[in-house]
Amino acid sequence: MAMNTAMKSASAEASARIDSALNRSMMQLLDHVEYRLITGGEDLEAIYRLRYKSYLRSGMCGPIASGMFEDRWDNLPNSYRFGVYCYGELVSTVRLHYISSDQPYSPSVDAYPEVLLPRLARGETFIDGTRFATDPDSAPAPGVLPFLTLRICMAAYCYFRQTAMFIPIKLEHSAFYARFFSATQRTAGKAFPGVLPPLALFEIPGNEENVQRILHRLPFFRSTATEQRLMFGNPAINRLTPLSILPTAKYYRDAA
Repeated sequence: MAMNTAMKSASAEASARIDSALNRSMMQLLDHVEYRLITGGEDLEAIYRLRYKSYLRSGMCGPIASGMFEDRWDNLPNSYRFGVYCYGELVSTVRLHYISSDQPYSPSVDAYPEVLLPRLARGETFIDGTRFATDPDSAPAPGVLPFLTLRICMAAYCYFRQTAMFIPIKLEHSAFYARFFSATQRTAGKAFPGVLPPLALFEIPGNEENVQRILHRLPFFRSTATEQRLMFGNPAINRLTPLSILPTAKYYRDAA
């Protein structure tokens, strides 16, 4: 028993050291990061090309003649398409849908209606996170792109205050989401629109306890109300140029 306790304590201390190093490096990196809410123009084509490059490499899709990956959910009024730029280069992208009983439109609603429709009918609201793609060749350091990109999801949490976030993912990625976000599997792997491998639906609770736990452990996920409003205040702005948004986590760090 004493040995098990000592092993758990050592493991916790090692995890804390890793988290501390991660937080320091991410805070420094955010000074060189820009988020863009993309509505059209060349930046939109760039994220579609990045999706295709990433998906083709990972076996998520087959060859597409245009060299771009887009779908019918991209231009919905509740859709938010983001590009993540580091040192001026596009390194990743993600798309979010805010879904409610008034706007129950997203790929996960179509793929997993048995899970989402009854809860939407009860008045719950969700973020559906899809089309996450990265360019490892452009990563400023190993392993940082998921954190840079998923920071957008935490800003969405704080803006919408929705019931939960849903993410359809390959089962081999589930340990990452469970460890950092307390994600719980809600379906078995099944066919998902537009991609080849089966995806399982995972839920990240949107309750205040879980959100605060994540923000405490990973403070670079923090964002000001201004940053959140710029990201999500208007998804369907009618312009060709993207809205550029700078991360604001450092303001919490400087005030500490």
